Amino acid sequence: MNISPRRPLFNRKPQSNIYRLFIWVIMLLGGVWVLQQINSGEIEPLFQNTPTPTRSPESLILEGEAYFSAGNVNAAIQAYRAAVVVDPNNAQTWTKLSRIQTYSSAFLITNDEKKARLAEALESAAKAIELTPEDSSAHAVRAFALNWNANPNFRTTDEIQNYLRDAEAESLTALQLDSSNTLALVYYAEVLLDQQKWDQAELTVKQALAQDDTIMDVHRVYAAVLETFGQYELAIAEWDKAIAIEPNFTFLYTRAGANYRILAFNIASKQGIEEARPTYEKSLEYFDRAVRINEQIGVKDPGPHLSIARTYSQLGEYFAAARNVQKALQYEPTNSDIYGQLGIVYFRSRNYEGSIFSLKCATYGCSDEDSCMGRGLEKCFPDLDENPVVVPGLAISPNTIVYYYVYGSVLSALSRPRDNKCDEAMKVMGDVRAELRNNPDGYADSQQTILGIVETGELICASLSAPTAPAPNASGTGTPAAGGAAPNLAATPTP
Repeated sequence: MNISPRRPLFNRKPQSNIYRLFIWVIMLLGGVWVLQQINSGEIEPLFQNTPTPTRSPESLILEGEAYFSAGNVNAAIQAYRAAVVVDPNNAQTWTKLSRIQTYSSAFLITNDEKKARLAEALESAAKAIELTPEDSSAHAVRAFALNWNANPNFRTTDEIQNYLRDAEAESLTALQLDSSNTLALVYYAEVLLDQQKWDQAELTVKQALAQDDTIMDVHRVYAAVLETFGQYELAIAEWDKAIAIEPNFTFLYTRAGANYRILAFNIASKQGIEEARPTYEKSLEYFDRAVRINEQIGVKDPGPHLSIARTYSQLGEYFAAARNVQKALQYEPTNSDIYGQLGIVYFRSRNYEGSIFSLKCATYGCSDEDSCMGRGLEKCFPDLDENPVVVPGLAISPNTIVYYYVYGSVLSALSRPRDNKCDEAMKVMGDVRAELRNNPDGYADSQQTILGIVETGELICASLSAPTAPAPNASGTGTPAAGGAAPNLAATPTP
Protein backbone atom coordinates (compact mmCIF):
# COMPACT_ATOMS: atom_id res chain seq x y z
CA MET A 1 0.00 0.00 0.00
CA ASN A 2 1.00 3.55 -0.52
CA ILE A 3 1.91 5.44 2.66
CA SER A 4 2.43 9.19 2.56
CA PRO A 5 5.74 10.44 3.93
CA ARG A 6 5.55 12.06 7.36
CA ARG A 7 5.58 15.90 7.46
CA PRO A 8 8.57 17.42 9.22
CA LEU A 9 6.63 18.83 12.14
CA PHE A 10 9.68 19.57 14.28
CA ASN A 11 12.68 19.56 11.95
CA ARG A 12 11.99 21.72 8.91
CA LYS A 13 14.93 22.12 6.58
CA PRO A 14 16.19 25.68 6.23
CA GLN A 15 15.06 27.40 3.05
CA SER A 16 16.54 30.61 1.61
CA ASN A 17 14.30 33.54 0.57
CA ILE A 18 15.79 36.02 -1.88
CA TYR A 19 13.33 38.79 -0.94
CA ARG A 20 14.17 38.54 2.76
CA LEU A 21 17.90 38.73 2.01
CA PHE A 22 17.32 41.81 -0.11
CA ILE A 23 15.48 43.59 2.75
CA TRP A 24 18.27 42.80 5.19
CA VAL A 25 20.90 44.26 2.84
CA ILE A 26 18.88 47.45 2.42
CA MET A 27 18.52 47.87 6.21
CA LEU A 28 22.25 47.29 6.73
CA LEU A 29 23.21 49.89 4.13
CA GLY A 30 20.71 52.34 5.59
CA GLY A 31 22.22 51.96 9.11
CA VAL A 32 25.71 52.59 7.78
CA TRP A 33 24.46 55.76 6.04
CA VAL A 34 22.77 57.06 9.23
CA LEU A 35 25.96 56.53 11.26
CA GLN A 36 27.95 58.48 8.69
CA GLN A 37 25.46 61.35 8.80
CA ILE A 38 25.57 61.48 12.61
CA ASN A 39 29.38 61.55 12.61
CA SER A 40 29.39 64.37 10.07
CA GLY A 41 26.85 66.40 12.09
CA GLU A 42 24.15 66.29 9.43
CA ILE A 43 21.85 64.35 11.76
CA GLU A 44 21.51 65.14 15.50
CA PRO A 45 21.38 62.14 17.86
CA LEU A 46 18.07 61.46 19.58
CA PHE A 47 17.34 62.43 23.20
CA GLN A 48 19.78 65.37 23.31
CA ASN A 49 18.87 68.48 25.36
CA THR A 50 17.08 71.13 23.36
CA PRO A 51 19.62 73.90 22.59
CA THR A 52 19.01 77.28 24.28
CA PRO A 53 18.43 79.98 21.68
CA THR A 54 21.03 82.79 21.72
CA ARG A 55 19.49 86.22 22.32
CA SER A 56 20.03 88.81 19.67
CA PRO A 57 22.27 91.77 20.54
CA GLU A 58 19.41 94.11 19.64
CA SER A 59 17.20 92.65 22.39
CA LEU A 60 20.02 92.92 24.93
CA ILE A 61 20.62 96.55 23.95
CA LEU A 62 16.93 97.35 24.36
CA GLU A 63 17.05 95.68 27.77
CA GLY A 64 20.09 97.78 28.73
CA GLU A 65 18.40 100.99 27.62
CA ALA A 66 15.30 100.08 29.63
CA TYR A 67 17.36 99.39 32.75
CA PHE A 68 19.25 102.66 32.30
CA SER A 69 16.03 104.64 31.95
CA ALA A 70 14.73 102.86 35.07
CA GLY A 71 17.81 103.96 36.98
CA ASN A 72 19.22 100.46 37.42
CA VAL A 73 22.66 101.19 35.98
CA ASN A 74 24.26 97.96 37.19
CA ALA A 75 21.64 95.87 35.40
CA ALA A 76 22.08 98.07 32.32
CA ILE A 77 25.82 97.39 32.34
CA GLN A 78 25.21 93.64 32.56
CA ALA A 79 22.85 93.77 29.58
CA TYR A 80 25.32 95.73 27.44
CA ARG A 81 28.15 93.41 28.42
CA ALA A 82 26.05 90.47 27.28
CA ALA A 83 25.37 92.30 24.02
CA VAL A 84 29.06 92.80 23.24
CA VAL A 85 29.71 89.14 23.97
CA VAL A 86 27.15 88.18 21.32
CA ASP A 87 28.33 90.88 18.88
CA PRO A 88 31.82 92.03 19.89
CA ASN A 89 32.33 94.08 16.72
CA ASN A 90 29.47 96.53 17.30
CA ALA A 91 31.20 99.84 18.08
CA GLN A 92 27.95 101.60 18.97
CA THR A 93 27.25 99.08 21.73
CA TRP A 94 30.75 99.56 23.15
CA THR A 95 30.17 103.34 23.11
CA LYS A 96 26.88 103.08 24.98
CA LEU A 97 28.45 100.71 27.49
CA SER A 98 31.27 103.18 28.16
CA ARG A 99 28.81 106.04 28.76
CA ILE A 100 26.76 104.01 31.24
CA GLN A 101 29.89 102.74 33.02
CA THR A 102 31.05 106.33 33.44
CA TYR A 103 27.73 107.45 34.87
CA SER A 104 27.53 104.42 37.14
CA SER A 105 30.66 105.59 38.97
CA ALA A 106 28.54 108.37 40.48
CA PHE A 107 26.56 105.73 42.39
CA LEU A 108 29.63 104.12 43.94
CA ILE A 109 30.93 105.16 47.36
CA THR A 110 34.61 104.35 47.71
CA ASN A 111 37.33 105.85 45.55
CA ASP A 112 38.67 102.40 44.67
CA GLU A 113 35.27 101.39 43.29
CA LYS A 114 34.95 104.60 41.28
CA LYS A 115 38.47 104.28 39.92
CA ALA A 116 37.93 100.67 38.83
CA ARG A 117 34.61 101.42 37.13
CA LEU A 118 36.02 104.43 35.26
CA ALA A 119 38.93 102.29 34.07
CA GLU A 120 36.37 99.86 32.62
CA ALA A 121 34.65 102.79 30.88
CA LEU A 122 37.92 103.79 29.24
CA GLU A 123 38.50 100.24 28.02
CA SER A 124 35.03 100.12 26.45
CA ALA A 125 35.53 103.49 24.74
CA ALA A 126 38.93 102.42 23.43
CA LYS A 127 37.35 99.28 21.96
CA ALA A 128 34.72 101.38 20.21
CA ILE A 129 37.37 103.65 18.67
CA GLU A 130 39.43 100.64 17.62
CA LEU A 131 36.43 99.29 15.70
CA THR A 132 35.40 102.63 14.14
CA PRO A 133 38.17 105.25 14.35
CA GLU A 134 36.05 107.82 12.46
CA ASP A 135 33.04 107.61 14.79
CA SER A 136 32.43 110.99 16.47
CA SER A 137 30.30 109.53 19.27
CA ALA A 138 33.01 107.04 20.28
CA HIS A 139 35.55 109.85 20.67
CA ALA A 140 33.01 112.00 22.53
CA VAL A 141 32.24 109.29 25.08
CA ARG A 142 35.94 108.57 25.57
CA ALA A 143 36.38 112.28 26.34
CA PHE A 144 33.58 111.93 28.90
CA ALA A 145 35.26 108.93 30.54
CA LEU A 146 38.68 110.61 30.55
CA ASN A 147 37.23 113.72 32.14
CA TRP A 148 35.59 111.79 34.97
CA ASN A 149 38.83 109.91 35.50
CA ALA A 150 40.46 113.27 36.31
CA ASN A 151 39.09 113.02 39.83
CA PRO A 152 41.18 114.72 42.56
CA ASN A 153 39.88 112.18 45.09
CA PHE A 154 42.07 109.44 43.61
CA ARG A 155 44.38 111.14 41.09
CA THR A 156 47.53 113.20 41.54
CA THR A 157 47.79 116.70 40.14
CA ASP A 158 49.90 115.51 37.21
CA GLU A 159 47.50 112.67 36.46
CA ILE A 160 44.56 115.06 36.47
CA GLN A 161 46.23 117.36 33.98
CA ASN A 162 47.09 114.43 31.72
CA TYR A 163 43.53 113.12 31.76
CA LEU A 164 42.08 116.57 31.08
CA ARG A 165 44.50 117.17 28.22
CA ASP A 166 43.56 113.84 26.64
CA ALA A 167 39.86 114.52 27.22
CA GLU A 168 40.13 117.88 25.48
CA ALA A 169 41.91 116.28 22.51
CA GLU A 170 39.22 113.59 22.22
CA SER A 171 36.45 116.22 22.39
CA LEU A 172 38.02 118.25 19.61
CA THR A 173 38.49 115.12 17.51
CA ALA A 174 34.82 114.25 17.98
CA LEU A 175 33.77 117.75 16.91
CA GLN A 176 36.04 117.67 13.89
CA LEU A 177 34.43 114.41 12.80
CA ASP A 178 30.92 115.77 13.38
CA SER A 179 30.42 119.39 14.38
CA SER A 180 26.70 118.77 14.95
CA ASN A 181 27.31 116.09 17.61
CA THR A 182 25.62 117.56 20.69
CA LEU A 183 27.15 115.03 23.09
CA ALA A 184 30.62 115.91 21.81
CA LEU A 185 29.85 119.56 22.40
CA VAL A 186 28.48 119.12 25.91
CA TYR A 187 31.33 116.82 27.00
CA TYR A 188 33.76 119.41 25.67
CA ALA A 189 32.01 122.01 27.85
CA GLU A 190 32.44 119.73 30.86
CA VAL A 191 36.16 119.37 30.14
CA LEU A 192 36.49 123.16 29.89
CA LEU A 193 34.68 123.48 33.22
CA ASP A 194 37.14 121.14 34.93
CA GLN A 195 40.02 123.04 33.32
CA GLN A 196 38.62 126.13 35.09
CA LYS A 197 37.87 127.80 31.76
CA TRP A 198 34.51 128.80 33.13
CA ASP A 199 33.43 131.45 30.61
CA GLN A 200 34.31 129.24 27.66
CA ALA A 201 32.53 126.31 29.30
CA GLU A 202 29.38 128.39 29.73
CA LEU A 203 29.40 129.51 26.09
CA THR A 204 29.96 125.96 24.87
CA VAL A 205 27.21 124.38 26.95
CA LYS A 206 24.78 127.10 25.91
CA GLN A 207 25.61 126.28 22.31
CA ALA A 208 24.81 122.63 23.03
CA LEU A 209 21.59 123.69 24.74
CA ALA A 210 20.52 125.69 21.71
CA GLN A 211 21.39 122.79 19.46
CA ASP A 212 19.39 120.12 21.36
CA ASP A 213 17.72 120.62 24.74
CA THR A 214 16.20 117.12 24.84
CA ILE A 215 19.39 115.42 26.04
CA MET A 216 19.84 114.88 29.78
CA ASP A 217 23.60 115.42 29.59
CA VAL A 218 23.14 118.98 28.34
CA HIS A 219 21.10 120.07 31.35
CA ARG A 220 23.39 118.17 33.72
CA VAL A 221 26.51 119.96 32.52
CA TYR A 222 24.74 123.33 32.39
CA ALA A 223 23.64 122.80 36.00
CA ALA A 224 27.24 122.05 36.97
CA VAL A 225 28.38 125.26 35.27
CA LEU A 226 25.76 127.27 37.16
CA GLU A 227 26.88 125.67 40.43
CA THR A 228 30.42 126.85 39.73
CA PHE A 229 29.16 130.41 39.47
CA GLY A 230 27.22 129.98 42.74
CA GLN A 231 23.86 130.25 40.98
CA TYR A 232 22.31 127.39 42.90
CA GLU A 233 18.68 128.22 42.27
CA LEU A 234 19.25 128.30 38.50
CA ALA A 235 21.26 125.10 38.80
CA ILE A 236 18.33 123.39 40.54
CA ALA A 237 16.08 124.41 37.64
CA GLU A 238 18.49 122.66 35.24
CA TRP A 239 18.67 119.58 37.44
CA ASP A 240 14.87 119.50 37.37
CA LYS A 241 14.93 119.59 33.55
CA ALA A 242 17.41 116.71 33.52
CA ILE A 243 15.14 114.80 35.91
CA ALA A 244 12.17 115.38 33.62
CA ILE A 245 14.11 113.64 30.83
CA GLU A 246 15.46 110.80 33.01
CA PRO A 247 13.00 110.64 35.93
CA ASN A 248 14.52 107.45 37.39
CA PHE A 249 18.13 108.56 37.38
CA THR A 250 18.71 108.96 41.12
CA PHE A 251 22.08 110.68 40.67
CA LEU A 252 20.22 113.75 39.40
CA TYR A 253 18.02 113.90 42.50
CA THR A 254 21.01 113.74 44.84
CA ARG A 255 22.74 116.58 42.99
CA ALA A 256 19.62 118.75 43.07
CA GLY A 257 19.16 117.96 46.77
CA ALA A 258 22.78 118.89 47.43
CA ASN A 259 22.14 122.31 45.88
CA TYR A 260 19.19 122.84 48.20
CA ARG A 261 21.42 121.84 51.11
CA ILE A 262 23.99 124.46 50.12
CA LEU A 263 21.27 127.10 49.95
CA ALA A 264 20.00 126.00 53.36
CA PHE A 265 23.47 126.13 54.88
CA ASN A 266 23.95 129.68 53.59
CA ILE A 267 20.60 130.71 55.07
CA ALA A 268 21.42 129.06 58.40
CA SER A 269 24.78 130.82 58.65
CA LYS A 270 23.10 134.20 58.24
CA GLN A 271 19.61 133.84 59.71
CA GLY A 272 19.67 130.75 61.87
CA ILE A 273 18.76 127.11 61.55
CA GLU A 274 14.99 127.56 61.84
CA GLU A 275 14.91 129.98 58.92
CA ALA A 276 16.81 127.44 56.88
CA ARG A 277 14.67 124.45 57.87
CA PRO A 278 12.17 124.68 54.95
CA THR A 279 15.07 124.64 52.47
CA TYR A 280 16.67 121.71 54.27
CA GLU A 281 13.35 119.87 54.07
CA LYS A 282 13.25 120.54 50.34
CA SER A 283 16.67 118.93 50.11
CA LEU A 284 15.40 115.90 52.01
CA GLU A 285 12.46 115.58 49.59
CA TYR A 286 14.83 115.07 46.66
CA PHE A 287 16.92 112.52 48.53
CA ASP A 288 13.78 110.68 49.65
CA ARG A 289 12.59 110.48 46.03
CA ALA A 290 15.89 108.85 45.12
CA VAL A 291 15.43 106.33 47.94
CA ARG A 292 11.91 105.48 46.77
CA ILE A 293 13.02 104.97 43.17
CA ASN A 294 15.75 102.59 44.34
CA GLU A 295 13.23 100.66 46.42
CA GLN A 296 10.89 100.33 43.44
CA ILE A 297 13.55 98.92 41.14
CA GLY A 298 15.25 96.86 43.84
CA VAL A 299 18.56 98.77 43.87
CA LYS A 300 20.38 98.90 47.20
CA ASP A 301 22.22 102.17 46.75
CA PRO A 302 23.61 103.69 49.96
CA GLY A 303 24.18 107.10 48.32
CA PRO A 304 20.79 108.75 48.96
CA HIS A 305 20.80 107.59 52.58
CA LEU A 306 24.22 109.14 53.09
CA SER A 307 22.96 112.39 51.56
CA ILE A 308 20.01 112.36 53.95
CA ALA A 309 22.42 111.76 56.83
CA ARG A 310 24.54 114.79 55.87
CA THR A 311 21.44 116.98 55.74
CA TYR A 312 20.23 115.83 59.15
CA SER A 313 23.74 116.40 60.53
CA GLN A 314 23.63 120.02 59.40
CA LEU A 315 20.23 120.32 61.09
CA GLY A 316 21.78 118.95 64.28
CA GLU A 317 19.46 115.92 64.22
CA TYR A 318 22.14 113.32 64.74
CA PHE A 319 19.89 110.42 65.68
CA ALA A 320 18.16 110.58 62.28
CA ALA A 321 21.55 111.04 60.62
CA ALA A 322 22.96 107.95 62.33
CA ARG A 323 19.94 105.85 61.38
CA ASN A 324 20.42 106.67 57.71
CA VAL A 325 24.13 105.87 57.79
CA GLN A 326 23.30 102.57 59.48
CA LYS A 327 20.81 101.88 56.68
CA ALA A 328 23.59 102.49 54.17
CA LEU A 329 25.75 100.01 56.07
CA GLN A 330 23.02 97.38 55.76
CA TYR A 331 23.49 97.66 52.01
CA GLU A 332 27.29 97.63 52.16
CA PRO A 333 28.43 96.22 55.53
CA THR A 334 32.07 96.01 54.42
CA ASN A 335 32.33 99.59 53.14
CA SER A 336 35.02 101.23 55.26
CA ASP A 337 34.14 104.77 54.23
CA ILE A 338 30.56 104.45 55.50
CA TYR A 339 31.88 103.32 58.88
CA GLY A 340 33.96 106.49 58.92
CA GLN A 341 30.93 108.64 58.18
CA LEU A 342 29.00 106.95 60.98
CA GLY A 343 31.91 107.59 63.32
CA ILE A 344 31.85 111.30 62.47
CA VAL A 345 28.09 111.44 63.10
CA TYR A 346 28.58 109.76 66.50
CA PHE A 347 31.38 112.17 67.32
CA ARG A 348 29.31 115.24 66.50
CA SER A 349 26.45 113.90 68.59
CA ARG A 350 28.96 113.55 71.47
CA ASN A 351 28.69 109.78 71.41
CA TYR A 352 32.46 109.53 71.71
CA GLU A 353 32.52 105.96 72.99
CA GLY A 354 30.41 104.75 70.06
CA SER A 355 32.53 106.60 67.53
CA ILE A 356 35.62 104.58 68.50
CA PHE A 357 34.30 101.32 67.04
CA SER A 358 33.15 102.92 63.78
CA LEU A 359 36.35 104.90 63.29
CA LYS A 360 38.50 101.86 64.05
CA CYS A 361 36.73 99.93 61.26
CA ALA A 362 37.23 102.88 58.89
CA THR A 363 40.93 103.41 59.57
CA TYR A 364 42.64 100.15 60.44
CA GLY A 365 39.82 97.72 59.73
CA CYS A 366 37.93 95.31 61.96
CA SER A 367 36.24 91.94 61.94
CA ASP A 368 33.86 89.71 63.87
CA GLU A 369 31.96 91.40 66.70
CA ASP A 370 33.85 94.67 66.23
CA SER A 371 32.23 95.14 62.83
CA CYS A 372 28.78 94.91 64.39
CA MET A 373 29.81 97.32 67.14
CA GLY A 374 31.06 99.61 64.40
CA ARG A 375 27.54 99.58 62.91
CA GLY A 376 26.15 100.80 66.23
CA LEU A 377 24.94 97.41 67.47
CA GLU A 378 25.48 95.89 70.87
CA LYS A 379 26.49 92.63 69.21
CA CYS A 380 25.95 90.70 65.99
CA PHE A 381 22.45 89.34 65.30
CA PRO A 382 22.70 86.64 62.57
CA ASP A 383 18.93 86.10 62.63
CA LEU A 384 18.46 89.74 61.58
CA ASP A 385 21.17 89.65 58.90
CA GLU A 386 23.53 91.58 61.19
CA ASN A 387 26.44 89.20 60.75
CA PRO A 388 30.10 89.69 61.61
CA VAL A 389 32.11 90.71 58.57
CA VAL A 390 35.70 91.63 57.79
CA VAL A 391 36.07 95.36 57.13
CA PRO A 392 39.29 96.47 55.42
CA GLY A 393 40.82 99.70 56.63
CA LEU A 394 41.16 102.78 54.44
CA ALA A 395 44.64 103.95 53.55
CA ILE A 396 45.34 107.39 54.94
CA SER A 397 44.91 110.12 52.32
CA PRO A 398 43.46 113.64 52.00
CA ASN A 399 40.02 112.04 51.71
CA THR A 400 40.31 109.77 54.75
CA ILE A 401 42.64 111.61 57.12
CA VAL A 402 39.66 113.10 58.96
CA TYR A 403 38.75 109.61 60.17
CA TYR A 404 42.29 109.12 61.44
CA TYR A 405 42.77 112.30 63.43
CA VAL A 406 39.25 112.21 64.89
CA TYR A 407 39.87 108.58 65.92
CA GLY A 408 43.20 109.45 67.52
CA SER A 409 41.75 112.49 69.27
CA VAL A 410 38.84 110.53 70.76
CA LEU A 411 41.16 107.76 71.95
CA SER A 412 43.36 110.24 73.75
CA ALA A 413 40.43 112.21 75.15
CA LEU A 414 38.78 109.11 76.59
CA SER A 415 41.99 107.80 78.15
CA ARG A 416 42.21 107.48 81.93
CA PRO A 417 44.94 106.10 84.16
CA ARG A 418 42.95 102.87 84.55
CA ASP A 419 41.73 102.83 80.95
CA ASN A 420 44.63 104.16 78.95
CA LYS A 421 44.09 104.16 75.18
CA CYS A 422 47.14 106.27 74.48
CA ASP A 423 49.21 103.52 72.89
CA GLU A 424 46.73 103.28 70.05
CA ALA A 425 46.14 107.04 70.03
CA MET A 426 49.85 107.84 69.65
CA LYS A 427 50.15 105.32 66.81
CA VAL A 428 47.28 107.06 64.98
CA MET A 429 48.74 110.51 65.60
CA GLY A 430 52.08 109.29 64.30
CA ASP A 431 50.44 108.08 61.09
CA VAL A 432 48.71 111.44 60.68
CA ARG A 433 51.98 113.33 61.15
CA ALA A 434 53.72 111.07 58.63
CA GLU A 435 50.99 111.71 56.07
CA LEU A 436 51.22 115.48 56.54
CA ARG A 437 54.98 115.30 56.17
CA ASN A 438 54.93 113.06 53.08
CA ASN A 439 52.13 114.84 51.25
CA PRO A 440 52.26 118.56 52.15
CA ASP A 441 50.55 119.68 48.94
CA GLY A 442 47.44 117.70 49.78
CA TYR A 443 46.89 119.64 53.01
CA ALA A 444 47.78 123.20 52.10
CA ASP A 445 44.57 124.61 53.61
CA SER A 446 44.06 122.25 56.54
CA GLN A 447 47.54 121.32 57.78
CA GLN A 448 47.62 123.74 60.70
CA THR A 449 44.14 122.74 61.87
CA ILE A 450 45.00 119.04 61.77
CA LEU A 451 48.34 119.59 63.51
CA GLY A 452 46.56 121.50 66.29
CA ILE A 453 44.22 118.55 66.87
CA VAL A 454 47.12 116.09 66.83
CA GLU A 455 49.15 118.14 69.29
CA THR A 456 46.19 118.38 71.68
CA GLY A 457 45.82 114.60 71.72
CA GLU A 458 49.54 114.14 72.24
CA LEU A 459 49.49 116.54 75.19
CA ILE A 460 46.67 114.60 76.83
CA CYS A 461 48.59 111.35 76.51
CA ALA A 462 51.78 113.02 77.75
CA SER A 463 49.92 114.21 80.86
CA LEU A 464 48.70 110.69 81.54
CA SER A 465 52.20 109.27 81.29
CA ALA A 466 53.56 111.86 83.73
CA PRO A 467 54.03 110.75 87.38
CA THR A 468 51.38 113.20 88.59
CA ALA A 469 48.70 112.60 86.01
CA PRO A 470 45.42 114.38 86.79
CA ALA A 471 42.68 112.16 88.14
CA PRO A 472 39.38 111.88 86.32
CA ASN A 473 36.69 114.30 87.46
CA ALA A 474 33.81 113.31 89.64
CA SER A 475 31.34 113.15 86.81
CA GLY A 476 32.69 109.74 85.76
CA THR A 477 33.18 108.41 82.28
CA GLY A 478 30.59 110.67 80.66
CA THR A 479 33.15 113.47 80.24
CA PRO A 480 35.31 112.60 77.28
CA ALA A 481 38.57 114.41 77.88
CA ALA A 482 41.11 113.99 80.65
CA GLY A 483 40.64 116.86 83.05
CA GLY A 484 37.01 117.38 81.98
CA ALA A 485 37.39 119.00 78.53
CA ALA A 486 35.83 117.57 75.37
CA PRO A 487 38.01 117.07 72.31
CA ASN A 488 38.58 120.39 70.61
CA LEU A 489 37.54 119.45 67.09
CA ALA A 490 35.24 122.34 66.28
CA ALA A 491 37.13 122.91 63.05
CA THR A 492 36.92 119.28 61.95
CA PRO A 493 36.26 119.28 58.18
CA THR A 494 33.20 117.47 56.89
CA PRO A 495 34.21 114.08 55.44
